[in-house]
Amino acid sequence: MAYRREIPQDRLEKLIKGGGKKFVSYKEGAELLSMGLHSFEELAKDAKAIYRIKRRVLINIEVVYDYMEAFREDY
Repeated sequence: MAYRREIPQDRLEKLIKGGGKKFVSYKEGAELLSMGLHSFEELAKDAKAIYRIKRRVLINIEVVYDYMEAFREDY
């Protein structure tokens, strides 16, 4: 039986904010941003933050954050 690697939510946030993890999978990114998987996939595609390496898909979370800042509303 294969071992599946899971990172707890609080540890994942610390890794990303601390600069230890720049690229995430679709699942990790969706959990990090509290979004659905399909919504996060569309967001990553719109942000042009997707890297395909052989059969693995990685998302540059910093590019996604920068893209999201463009939609911020000032009150």
